[in-house]
Formats: sequence, structure tokens, C-alpha cells
Amino acid sequence: MRWSWKNRSRRTKPAKPPEAPLSSLALAWLLAALVLAAAPHAVELPVWLSALFAVVAGWRGFIALRGLSLPPRGLLLALALLAGAGVLIDYRTLFGRDAGVALMVAMAACKLLETGGLRDGVVLVFLGYLLVMSNLLYSQEILMVAYLFAAVLVMLAAQALIHRPHSGLRGWAPLRLAGGMVLQAIPVMLVLFILFPRIPGPLWGLPKDAYKGRTGLSDEMMPGTVSELVRSDTVAFRARFAAATPPPNQRYWRGPVLWRFDGRRWSRHEELPANTPTPFVAEGAAVDYSVILEPSNRRWLFALDLPASLPPRAGMTASFQLLRDQPINEVYRYEMRSYPHYRTGELTAAERFRGLQLPARGDPRARALAAQWRERMTRPEDRVGAALALFREQAFYYTLTPPLLGPDSVDDFLFRTRQGFCEHYASAFVFLMRAAGVPARVVTGYQGGETNDLGGYFIVRQSDAHAWAEVWLAERGWARVDPTAAVAPGRVREGLYAALADPGLLPFLARGGGGEYEWLRQLALSWDSLNNSWNEWALAYGPDRQKEFLSGLGFGPVDWAEMTVAMTVALGGFGLLAVVWRWGQRGARDPVARAWQRFCARLARRGLARGAHEGPLDFTERVAASRPELAAPVREIGRLYALLRYGPTGSPADVRQLRRRVGQFRL
Repeated sequence: MRWSWKNRSRRTKPAKPPEAPLSSLALAWLLAALVLAAAPHAVELPVWLSALFAVVAGWRGFIALRGLSLPPRGLLLALALLAGAGVLIDYRTLFGRDAGVALMVAMAACKLLETGGLRDGVVLVFLGYLLVMSNLLYSQEILMVAYLFAAVLVMLAAQALIHRPHSGLRGWAPLRLAGGMVLQAIPVMLVLFILFPRIPGPLWGLPKDAYKGRTGLSDEMMPGTVSELVRSDTVAFRARFAAATPPPNQRYWRGPVLWRFDGRRWSRHEELPANTPTPFVAEGAAVDYSVILEPSNRRWLFALDLPASLPPRAGMTASFQLLRDQPINEVYRYEMRSYPHYRTGELTAAERFRGLQLPARGDPRARALAAQWRERMTRPEDRVGAALALFREQAFYYTLTPPLLGPDSVDDFLFRTRQGFCEHYASAFVFLMRAAGVPARVVTGYQGGETNDLGGYFIVRQSDAHAWAEVWLAERGWARVDPTAAVAPGRVREGLYAALADPGLLPFLARGGGGEYEWLRQLALSWDSLNNSWNEWALAYGPDRQKEFLSGLGFGPVDWAEMTVAMTVALGGFGLLAVVWRWGQRGARDPVARAWQRFCARLARRGLARGAHEGPLDFTERVAASRPELAAPVREIGRLYALLRYGPTGSPADVRQLRRRVGQFRL
């Protein structure tokens, strides 16, 4: 007979052992954990994908409940291809935050339908952890974090059942085990959170769409830009003052400065932070405060006029705009100092050119009016006063719903509609000033803010967005002029709600206090105070906050090397304590070991001590031979102990039986 080494190796190759099946209890916990991890994504996912995941999870549970077979692999392959194609059609890509999360949810659903063994269960557990973490790309609010913490607990319970299939855990025992594991990990977590050296920005790059959907001021302004933004009560930032709060007419939070005008749209002139601070002369006392800025995916920071300090890794342009070295994609806290009263330096030739630049054509009536002011009035201050008198004395209205403007937007606003929001007034005023020979620019930002007495800080919402003007006067330099205040003085003194004839268009939290729903408003402010503490001490705990916190504990100036040493020592100390505690508790928590030790101790007191070389069965056989009257109970105790300690399976009933027999054993 002809044969070869190849055939021989094929004949003698051992068969692959069958994979251990996933218990129904472990599968139930795993399904619950995956549903919890995927549920928050339902608001972002396409409806068909959320429905697919729900149907597949229910189908897999039905299969386990009825003991049915898993679907064939051909059906799984077709489902996976269709789900992937659906994600590609919906998102036009398979990469990025949204498409990546959608694909992960689809693949988790497909994996559920082929999960039958422990290895598949482990894969799904780690896929579930990824689903939990991906929720943080959309929200890091305290409620979401608490919810995800609960999801992790359920996932840990499922993981414990998968890795310990014969542990005998029943009922809520897996969750109690997971909770105990988390409680033991909390000290290590706190040490790592406080002492692990922080670096600016995330540890890894995120897709561009990870910051999609964040609202805030743009670097452009046109009719409707700001009025659309103020319909949102989303928090832009919070501020805490070190001393007395500035009055309303000094609460102008400076943002992007707009120089360029194309007849309809204002935009920034690309300015880099200056190497040396832009000179200005401070008049009066400074205002010290801290700002906790919400993520905006923009580089600019907000500060009261006029900023006199620079946060770490930030610079200031010649227009007094603060720019960070990277976009704000996490809650960011920084300390600031500003001077409400100031005089700036001389006007450069480039600034004069930009501050007088207008489109070559358009808005002839506004140009003619400005030319008349220029001929009659030699002082720029008088031309500024003439423009403000126009807004104040003529029938101009402040509204969130102005009519549409034609191609000559400034003429249309000044001489036809006379209805507008702050961007209309700032744009028209700066146009008139430039046409009258006065250098001017538009400044956008926020004005005002709401006091949260419970937390002792100011809340500045998107509804506080505002636009105003700055003109250059020889004796003062750049001076703020708010033309909106000439039409609606209440906008500056009391806020937007008091200045509008149609305040019902504002969101609830942007409206004034009082009324029958004041209790609901106070409840919202209380919740915001809790969120602010979460932001300040958790989300905004970056490198600067970390060094400030550790220095405040008395460590003095700290650096990465010192933090690394402190972290290593603390973790080593916790590890040593855990080893000592475990050594002291060895066997104390094991009911099987305690019962066996008690049994052996009773026999030892009668001269039947177990030898170090004897296993449980050999020992009980020796006892049975020397004391025949004890043979039956001794052999049964030895059999139960050997089964529970060395056997492949064991149940809580066996543990209870061992403890009962040991308790009844008498010599």
C-alpha cells in the first residue's frame, strides 16, 4: 500500500475539541448589555438600522428561549452585505464617526446571529465596550456618563458569566460581582485620573465629523446669521468672577472681529496672533474671572473687552481677538483678566486701509448720506453721533423676524424695511462709518449672561449672541459702539427677552424669569449648576487644570516626571495593600475551602491528620479504612470536595450539600 508522510500526518492529526457553548444566562446578560450600549445611538442612526438591531436582538433571544438552531451562514453573509451596503448608501462612506458607529452597530447585530460559543461571546463583549465608548463622541454630559456606567456594569456581569461558566452565579449575583469589581477599581481610577500626565488635545486623531453638529458663532456674518443662532438656549460658556460682577453695559464677550464686506457678507481678515502684545492703556481696575468654554471646534476664545492676559497656548491678534493653538474640542477652562475701560494705540496703515474698505458699487443712498455727514462734520465723533441719532430717532424696529433684503442690503434696511436684528444694525452702522471716512469694524460675540445664584457663576447661552461695532477715534483708539442700544436700550440693560416685541420666539431658558413656570426655570438652573461642577472638575481637567489642582494641594510647581513618580508610588501602594488583604483573606471567602478545612481539623483532633502528600480521595479512603463506622459520610464528603474543587462542573446545590454534611459530621 502506498502512503506518504503527508497522508500519515493527516490521519494522525488530533481532532479540534468542540467549543464550549454559551449558557442561556450569559447570553441573556450579554443581550441586555448590548441593547443598553446601542440604545443611545438610536437618535443618530438611520431608522432602518435601529430597527434591524432591535429585531436581531429579539430574534437571538427567541432562538435561545426555544432552543432553536442558529440561522445558516449564507443568510448571515447576505445580511452583513446588505447592512454594509445600507450604511454606505446612507453616509456615502464607511469611515468617520457617524458611518463608523453605524457599521459597528450593524456588525454587532450580525455577530449576534452566529454567537453560540464562549469565544463569540468574548468578541461581542469587547464590541459592546466599543459601542459604550463611541457614545462619548456624541455626549459627555453627566446623565450620559451615568447611563454608560450602568451599561458597563451589565457588560462586566455578562463577561464574568462568559469567563466563569461553572461559577454557579444566579439571579443578581453577576451584577453584584461586577459592582464589587468596580468598587475595587475606583481607587486606581481616581489615582490615574488625578495624576496621569495630561497632554493638550486627545491622545489620538478623531474623524472630522466627530465634531459635527456643534453650534456657535461663525467667522462670517450676514443678515439672519445671529438671529438664527439666538433661537438656541444651548450653553456657550460659563464664567465665574473673582470679585464683583461687571454691570450689563460692560459684559461684552469679545469673539471674532470682521473686517471684510462684499455687499452682503462680513468675514474675518486672516490674522495670526502677534508676537508681542498689542499695546493699550488700561484705565481703572481690572476684572479677574475664569471661563469654562463648551466645545465649538473653533480656535477662538471669548473674553470681556479688553483682554489683558493670555491663557496657555493662546495668542492675541492685533484686533484683540484671542486664538488658541488648536480648535476647542473639549470643555476648556481658562483664567482671564480684562480692563473694561481702556485706550488703544495708534492705527496702522494696514488697519486704516481695511477699516475704510467698501465694495466698489452698491448701496448708493447710504453712501450719499455718509458723504453729507463727512462734508458737514469735521469731527469723527459727530459722524458717529449722527448715525446713532438716525437709528434712535427714526422708526427702526428690533425684531427676530425681519423682512428679506434686496441686493443693496444696507440701503434696503436703512430706507425701506427698517426692521432688523443686531447684525443688521452693526452692518449698516459700520458701512455708514466707512463711507463717512471713519475706520470701523464689526465685532461678534456675546452680550450679557444669566446669573446662577446657586452656583455663583454666569451662564452665557447662544441666545446671548450679539454683534456690535468698533470705530477708531484719534483720542481713544478703537472704541466700542453698539448701534442696537440706540434702537433697543433694554437689550444691553436687561437682556434680549426684554428688548423684543416678539419674545415668544426665544427658547424657554432664554426668556426672563418669573411667571407660573419659574419653578421649572429654577430646577433647570439647579441642574446646570451640577453640570457646571462636572464640567469644571471632570471634563475640563486638562493639563493646566491638573497642575493648578496639584499645586493647590501643597505640592508646589509640578511637572510630568513628578506626576509619573507620584502615580507609580500610589498604584504600587494600592497593589501592596491588595496583596496583603488578599493574603489575609485567603480561603475566607471560599465556602468549599472553609468546609473542607473544618472537616480536616475535626479528624486531626482525633489523631487522623491529613498528610501533605494526600489528596482528598486518598485521605478519606485512609480514614474509612481505620474507622469503618465513618466510611459512608467520610467518603461522601471527600467525593463532594473533589467534585467542587477539581471537577469540570459544580453547582450551588453541591456546595450547600458539602457544608451540610460537614456540619452533621460527628466522630
